[in-house]
Amino acid sequence: MAGAGALALPGCAAGVRPATAHAACLPRVNVAADRVIRTLVGLRPYRPSGFVVRAESFGDKTLVHNYGHGGSGITLSWGTSRLATNLGLPGHQGPVAVLGAGVVGLTTARLVQEAGYPVTIYAEALPPETTSNIAGGQWYPSILYDSDKLTPAFEQQLVAAASYAYQRYQIMIGDDYGVRWMTNYLLSDRAPGDSDTDRLMQSMLPEARDLGAGARGFDYKYVGQFDGMLIEPPRFLRAMLRDIRIAGGRVDVRAFASPAEVAALPESLVFNCTGLGAGALFGDDEITPMRGQLAVLLPQPEVDYAVETGNGMYMFSRSDGVILGGTADRGDWSTEVDPATTQRLIARHSAIARRLACA
Repeated sequence: MAGAGALALPGCAAGVRPATAHAACLPRVNVAADRVIRTLVGLRPYRPSGFVVRAESFGDKTLVHNYGHGGSGITLSWGTSRLATNLGLPGHQGPVAVLGAGVVGLTTARLVQEAGYPVTIYAEALPPETTSNIAGGQWYPSILYDSDKLTPAFEQQLVAAASYAYQRYQIMIGDDYGVRWMTNYLLSDRAPGDSDTDRLMQSMLPEARDLGAGARGFDYKYVGQFDGMLIEPPRFLRAMLRDIRIAGGRVDVRAFASPAEVAALPESLVFNCTGLGAGALFGDDEITPMRGQLAVLLPQPEVDYAVETGNGMYMFSRSDGVILGGTADRGDWSTEVDPATTQRLIARHSAIARRLACA
């Protein structure tokens, strides 16, 4: 789930224009245990103070960190990679190393290539075996920071990263990269509150509005809407790795057990995009896993929308299946599927589907 773009928009309806009319009822998701085609578990690389983009001297090298994206890896990857390359590339000469082949590593490597530098990706795992492959892929920063840790400096970084990523994904719309626009519905029985993330992302929430109780057939007191992008990680990551290889990028599959092994690399500029692995490799005591489990249903092409409820349940409809999620277990390192969690996801999403009253 790291890099998952699960929505976290309890305050999205605040300060936006109301809809003038309610459209027809939406098709209902067919949620049933016998429709589950796979279950997935991933560990988001969570830091209470948010992601790290920072350059430092590393022996005779420059080391640029780009990790700790929580559930926003897919969403922010292009943006934090641009911040990172803006720190590391000016004045550099020669080849570049990127550690990690998740979405952050791949976008960093691609920006390095676009700037004219040869790049080698060093990674223990490649797509489709990365944590990023397990992400839901909804474009919106989520599970990224603790509210009491938010600082003006981080807010500035977040807005800069999100703005670039928002523009970059728009020019990748289409089947090749698995990126498309999708309408999102925010469902709650309690009045939505304000959100720091919503405030910072306000310019990137087109058609955000309060639809009113019962809108689009949802039997909820509060129904909000905005348009956002959905990125299908398996397709996107496969295409990105292809592009990097076509452009001459090298891939070296290996694990690093210590900083000394990184220091022994031939490249003098290294981008650290190791996600959760940065904790042990570079001594970041703040980073911790945020476990997420997904249940994936048979595809329903007629379901072309996404929902999130006030208690954090979310559904995305993708070409490879209907993604059901809503878990965030901090400090849990287990990557084993928990059958009881799957049952809870099915039960809760079935209840959401039944509240699409006119379907």
